[in-house]
Amino acid sequence: QVQLVESGGGLVQLGGSLRLSCAASGFILDDHDIGWFRQAPGKEREGVSCISRTDSITYYADSVKGRFTISRDSHKNTVYLQMNSLKPEDTADYYCATDCRDIRAWLWGQGTQVTVSS
Repeated sequence: QVQLVESGGGLVQLGGSLRLSCAASGFILDDHDIGWFRQAPGKEREGVSCISRTDSITYYADSVKGRFTISRDSHKNTVYLQMNSLKPEDTADYYCATDCRDIRAWLWGQGTQVTVSS
């Protein structure tokens, strides 16, 4: 079964950390650019970070630059999003998908919720 499964979300206090995982099954994650996106209540979905399939070039939204780190573990067929110094404005549902541009992604995970309390 071809799918992406996110995990690692939860409730954390201001300044805390979480590591989100995006595990793929049924296909090889390294063959694709993988993006992390988030959507907060009442807001549009936004791109957070992306890692390219070639050279693992990374991209970060300005709002998370310096705080979030995206990485791959090829052996585990998983992409991670390490989130440090979390802020209440990071509160959202986080999704991984098979592209850096949401309109081009052919597969999405079910999402994992992140809540940052102040």
